[in-house]
Amino acid sequence: MKTHFYPTRLLLLLLTIVQPINFLAANELKHTDAVNTLSASQLVLLVLQANPRLDVAQASWQASLARIEQQSALDDPQFLYSFAPLTGESQKPNGQDLDFGQRFEISQTLPFPGKLTLRGKAAEYQAINQQQSIKTLQLLLASKAKIRFAEGYYIHQAITINQINQTLLQEFKDIALTRYSTGKVSKQDVLRAELELTLLKHQAIVLKRERKTILVQLNTLLNRPVDSPLSLPKQLSEINTLPKLKQLQKIALQSRPELKAITANIHAYKAQNKLAALDYYPDLKVSAGYNSLWDNEDKRFNIGIGINIPLDQSKRRAAEQEAKANSQQAHWQKIDLEARINEELAVAYAQVEESLHVLQLYRQQLSSLADANLAAAKADYQSGKGDFLTLISSEKNYFQTQLQTAQALTNVHRNFAKLEQAIGSLEPLSTHEQIGRLKQ
Repeated sequence: MKTHFYPTRLLLLLLTIVQPINFLAANELKHTDAVNTLSASQLVLLVLQANPRLDVAQASWQASLARIEQQSALDDPQFLYSFAPLTGESQKPNGQDLDFGQRFEISQTLPFPGKLTLRGKAAEYQAINQQQSIKTLQLLLASKAKIRFAEGYYIHQAITINQINQTLLQEFKDIALTRYSTGKVSKQDVLRAELELTLLKHQAIVLKRERKTILVQLNTLLNRPVDSPLSLPKQLSEINTLPKLKQLQKIALQSRPELKAITANIHAYKAQNKLAALDYYPDLKVSAGYNSLWDNEDKRFNIGIGINIPLDQSKRRAAEQEAKANSQQAHWQKIDLEARINEELAVAYAQVEESLHVLQLYRQQLSSLADANLAAAKADYQSGKGDFLTLISSEKNYFQTQLQTAQALTNVHRNFAKLEQAIGSLEPLSTHEQIGRLKQ
């Protein structure tokens, strides 16, 4: 009996896994320059190629594919051999030796028509479920890579801002020393400047430790030694547009692999339900054999047919009820998941909107106000109109505004990564990314 599964189906299942990564490769790696500049999408591609968790999921999927052929194949034929050990020493009434008695039989069980096909289909849908698990893991790893990429940008900016502010505070300290030496201010101004400078140096140590943590996390995603050299991005792409929420909801309900996995489960349970219904019908067993114990040679070769008798109806009804209950459970799981996907998407969308507004607020208003405030405080202190506490307060506000502006851009990219994961697509919503460097 021919199985329903063909090699082309296996090829199609494989292509659905490989295609998204190849799409990214075609659109991202071709832009990599001679110094191996790395964008967020290129980082995602490298993670999807190297992360061992995907190899684990891939092996599980391949195992489920191998079960398709097993479930849709016939049971092995059976061979029976028996003999009569006393016949070799016996004699016929006429004194002739009795032939050595032997019996050979080969048999094959043939399931009721449709059973093998349904078994194969159930296994195939289970393989599709495993396939979607790979895609779910790909989305998770892609989101993590993009978030770590954005956090790497923030750490780089924070270290740079810290160094600039150390230089600025050193300048303020020099101004305070000059004014103290002329008796215009007390020594407290100099000590306050020294204290603030020391606090900035401490913060620089913390930032460098956080930088190492980000590098370790990125190298782990890339399946590289944790101390492998990796430059953090100095820039992030500008994101100014956001698709409509309803449009993204439609895409999510078509793209999310978890939904496809549950749909595959529903089909698998339906196949199992049909299989349980067919189990009420008997399977056929055909056999052919040779028995030398028969004196009449015409009777020695024989063929036979047999069936199992499905007397125990209760266990078959139980199997049918189990398949129906599983199918109903998967149906309600799908409805619940659709609701949770819409919720997750709406929350992620609101977070992206908020982060875009916050970034715009810092860039268009707060940053310029902090700059003007610091410049005025510095001029007032140099001229003797202002006090040092106001100058330090203005400097700290300026420093925090710079950090929060970098944090706002980081949050935009972090929330976009979560939104893209909620949509269920490896293709990014934003492009024109820059710039980190992966050192081989």
